[in-house]
Amino acid sequence: MGQYTLPDLPYDYAALEPYISGQIMELHHDKHHAAYVKGANTALEQMDEARDKQDFSRVGAQEKALAFNLSGHVLHSVFWQNLGPKSGGHPSGDLTDAIKEDFGSFDRFKKQLTEVASSIMGSGWGALVWEPVGKRLLTTQIYDHQSNLSQAGIPLLVLDAWEHAFYLQYQNRKAEYLDAIWNVVNWTDVKGRFEAARAVDVALAGAAS
Repeated sequence: MGQYTLPDLPYDYAALEPYISGQIMELHHDKHHAAYVKGANTALEQMDEARDKQDFSRVGAQEKALAFNLSGHVLHSVFWQNLGPKSGGHPSGDLTDAIKEDFGSFDRFKKQLTEVASSIMGSGWGALVWEPVGKRLLTTQIYDHQSNLSQAGIPLLVLDAWEHAFYLQYQNRKAEYLDAIWNVVNWTDVKGRFEAARAVDVALAGAAS
């Protein structure tokens, strides 16, 4: 059975300073993300054992554990690549055009996604996603690690709003953290995800006009 693995950061821990401290990045990646990888693998092992024993009495709890931990692994893996040193600014090309089409302007999009992330009650994320049925960009709140958007939504840009992502540096000033993080958004990565997502066909002909 294949195992999930913790990806390396594509830059040094301190590469995103002063916006995100090296101490936060080290703890966030090496401890928090690593725990989700371990949790996903453990859940798979438990489900494999349940199949061997033909005992599915705890399959509901195992499915929830897998969804939580695997979603955490996926979101963090995207998050690290969404960020980068000497980044920020604005996107370009077709992504810029799509943002203008679906949100009115980049500034309106930025304000909306920032508010989506900042207004989550408890732990979670804000995300820009490609919705392939309607073929448009949307934002969504992700509670803990699971979204309330449609099943087909593909994350392009994710903003981690869990306290472990910012508290050591910003304390309770989540709005200040979310304002700062735009300075390290790697739009080249987001644009690549957008281009790949647009090629996805979910084979739901006629589901959107």
